[in-house]
Amino acid sequence: MILRNPSLLSTLSTARCALQHRQFSCSASRAAKNRIFNSIRRPDDLHTLNLLSSSSSTPLLTFWSTAWCPSCSTVRPLIRELIEEHGVGESEGGIGFVEVEMDSPEIGDLPVQYMIASMPTLMAFSRGEPQVETKVTLPEKMKDRAWIEEWIRTEAKRGGAGGAGGSIFGSWFGKG
Repeated sequence: MILRNPSLLSTLSTARCALQHRQFSCSASRAAKNRIFNSIRRPDDLHTLNLLSSSSSTPLLTFWSTAWCPSCSTVRPLIRELIEEHGVGESEGGIGFVEVEMDSPEIGDLPVQYMIASMPTLMAFSRGEPQVETKVTLPEKMKDRAWIEEWIRTEAKRGGAGGAGGSIFGSWFGKG
């Protein structure tokens, strides 16, 4: 069958392009939102949040601190404000944020497992893997609003796709 009607050809062409770019979902797409989770007090809590963020392809930003750390008390409100009130990271795909309470009696050796040696520490998890090469341990950097905004945006852009040294083993197993 040969179609010679130009308006029909145009309509078919437009419909074909719309089908090619259609999302694989029947629901309307929503803008990504940042999620703030309750503090982690047990290793199982971190494992659960890692699974949740991996399944949604959203990076999980962790803030490792204690109640008695003065630098942590200074940095914590700034980071929460940027994520919660200003939505930093949402336009890049969204992030999850959680504080890990290192002084919890049930936390065990969780900080040792992820090579957390100072407080405060900011570390992202992407697809459940710690991004050790982008870990932030200097409170001075965390207090710099512009710097920390850029760090959050960079981690959010990752979108759960890994990278930036996503293994605690570095280059031991073939990664150059």
